[in-house]
Amino acid sequence: MSETAGQQHPIGLYLKVWTLLFVFSTFSYLVDFFQVQGYLRWSLILIFMFIKAGFIISIFMHLSWERLSLKYVLGLPVLAILVLITLMSIEGDYTFATRHLYFDR
Repeated sequence: MSETAGQQHPIGLYLKVWTLLFVFSTFSYLVDFFQVQGYLRWSLILIFMFIKAGFIISIFMHLSWERLSLKYVLGLPVLAILVLITLMSIEGDYTFATRHLYFDR
């Protein structure tokens, strides 16, 4: 049996990531505790959520140690969906503004 077949990751790495997940979860809860409102609230919550998801995917799901092609297969569809959601949001705002301009007389 070869030595590279059972690759071991240092436990210290997992402990550091668990600590970071705890810290970012605490920050997320503090947003509600300090009653931050509006776009700042949702921006902070989403930023902390994406950071935590990135740590979980890269370390605990071992994506950091995968080939670049697998990272592209998993990452590009998510990026494409985010671009499409952004475009739909822009179009929705435009449609709402147009209806307000022409139909609210």
